[in-house]
Amino acid sequence: MKLFFFPYAGGSSMVYNSWKPFLLPGLEIKTIELAGRGKRIHEPFYDNFDQLIQDVFSMIESEIISDDYIFFGHSMGAKIAYELAQAILSKGLPLPEHIFFSGRGAPYITGNDEKEYHKLPDEEFKEKVLNLGGTPKEFFEHPELLEVFLPLLKNDFRLAARDYSKKEINPLPCKFTVFIGKNEELTPAQIDGWKNYTSENCTIYYFNGGHFFINEKVQEIVQIINSTIQINTVKTNYK
Repeated sequence: MKLFFFPYAGGSSMVYNSWKPFLLPGLEIKTIELAGRGKRIHEPFYDNFDQLIQDVFSMIESEIISDDYIFFGHSMGAKIAYELAQAILSKGLPLPEHIFFSGRGAPYITGNDEKEYHKLPDEEFKEKVLNLGGTPKEFFEHPELLEVFLPLLKNDFRLAARDYSKKEINPLPCKFTVFIGKNEELTPAQIDGWKNYTSENCTIYYFNGGHFFINEKVQEIVQIINSTIQINTVKTNYK
């Protein structure tokens, strides 16, 4: 079983490294590196989200054909997981056994968190991002880091912005688990709305904290992931 991790805005493939010791030993962990960061820092940013999805699909296509797999994404990573699964469905390829969405409301549903941070002046943008948590303040204190990181972060926030042009829901035939921070600015409709995007079961878990609750709740989240995978594996083997 392969477990693909997709990063949040500004994140590299390393953001989930601390999770690996707690995950089931039989899992093959795949942390996805997006263009413009980490080992791909010299590659240009994505122009649009479709380009991002095409790039990620090209990275994983050969790996999803022969093996069972699972997606996990937080915030922008959750958007990647959903849109990538839709792209896979449209191509008639095997879908994920399970998708874990974290820190994001269901697609195409308006809510209270519709802030276009990427359009703000730099100083206001930095303040808003720091308030969200998840980004070390050191990135904003060193000019050499800021020069590289700020354009990447703004572009990621642009890509992560919600798209309301797609009104039709095309439910995915795979199970969902949703992780939400209790202090996130998401409406009940945005959270419960995930249940309409799958034809299978959708389970929702709430954690104390804001948008980056995942940084404080790693072991609890991983325990749920492990248990869910074990249950799914037992049911598959039984069939």
